[in-house]
Order: sequence, then C-alpha cells, then structure tokens
Amino acid sequence: MRILLVEDDQGLAEALQQSLEREGFVIDHLSRGKQALTALAVPSHDMVILDLGLPDIDGLTVLKEIRAKKNDLPVIILTARDSIDSKVKGLDYGADDYLAKPFDMQELLARLRVIERRLGTASSSLITIDKVSLDTTSHKVFLQPCSNTNEANKGQTATKEEQQRASEIHFSKKEFMVLKALMENAGRIQSREQIESKLYHWGEEVLSNAVEVHIHKLRKSLPDKFIQNVRGVGYIINTPQN
Repeated sequence: MRILLVEDDQGLAEALQQSLEREGFVIDHLSRGKQALTALAVPSHDMVILDLGLPDIDGLTVLKEIRAKKNDLPVIILTARDSIDSKVKGLDYGADDYLAKPFDMQELLARLRVIERRLGTASSSLITIDKVSLDTTSHKVFLQPCSNTNEANKGQTATKEEQQRASEIHFSKKEFMVLKALMENAGRIQSREQIESKLYHWGEEVLSNAVEVHIHKLRKSLPDKFIQNVRGVGYIINTPQN
C-alpha cells in the first residue's frame, strides 16, 4: 500500500515513515496542505494520513477539498486536537478514521490493516489461496501441506494450527510486498505500474525490470502457475472460482 503522509512535524514524519516502511508500506511525505492537494490530483496513492494542524491551510480544509473532488481515497486523521467536536468534524467531513496524538504505533498499524482489507479482497490478516498463506501482520509466508487440499481450494483462511504445520518460505522485503499486493487483490489483474506504486516512494530509483525480477524469484518458491502472466497487461493470482 502506498500512503501519502501529510505532516509538518519533521521529527514525527521521519519516525512514522521509518516505522511504516519497516512494515511494508510505501510512504511519500509532504508538509503542506496545498502540496498534498496538488499531489492527489494525480491518482497514485492508496490512502492519506493527514495532520490537521498544517502551516498553510487547515487539514480539515484539505479533507473537504479531497471529498469535494469526489475522491474517495481513505483518509486517517492524526492530530493533537482530541476534543469530541474536532473528531466529529473530521468524520463528518469524510475521514475514515481518527487518531489523537500521542498515539501507539501498533494501533495505527492495526487501523491501516483494516483499510487494506477493505480495499482488497482479503477479509483477514492471514490470506490463504490454494496452498499459500501470507500473514500481513507477521510478514511471513507459508506453504500449506497437501492434506487439506479441499479446504484450501475453497480459499478459506488457514487456522493457526495449520499454519504451524506448514513450511515457511523466506522472501526479501520487496518480494513479500509484491506477493502481498497480488494476494490482496486475488482475481484482479495488477499491472506492472500498479505493483511498482506499492514498492517505491518518490525519488527512489526503480529499475525497468524490477517487477519482473521479483516475480521470477517468487515463482521459484511458489506452486506452479500460482502467479500468472496476462500478456501485455500484468499479473494475477486466480482464486479457485476464477
């Protein structure tokens, strides 16, 4: 997931960016509301984390402008304004969630995972397709034993006991992020550009064949034809009913 972080406190922004990128999110940071509105004119982010106390225009004004343009991008408000009135205004103006500063990073991560599940096809942090299970919380991937094929073919989430019996597959951070993007959108074709947008933030060098290289390495450890190429369009992981 690629997130636009709009926060003028440089120290907090850097801490958030480092923490969230360790968890597999891609973060672009801006410190001004007008910059954010300009950036959001081009669809490239999956959600926004928005501070209200910005130095140029108020965060609520930014939120109103986003919604006035019929942009339904999820927005989480982060602010020191913890009054009920501020919370109500933020939610009424179209925010999806609200966290008052100071907040616990684990709570923010949990709320981000809720939005991820809402945007994708997964209903749990543990996604199972065929014999492959991916845990978005622990960042681990498991290959399920063949004995539970009937349940796996139904696309059901593996239990913790089944996960413990499975073999863990180790991938690099970027490989995991590619697999996560595909599994969260199972049954939907993901173009190379869509996958790249979930791997790299502004200013980060992107090799022309980076996605292809990651897909190639993933396929070495995953079941045959688990990740399929749609020629000239992108990649897809099919669910059993597809």
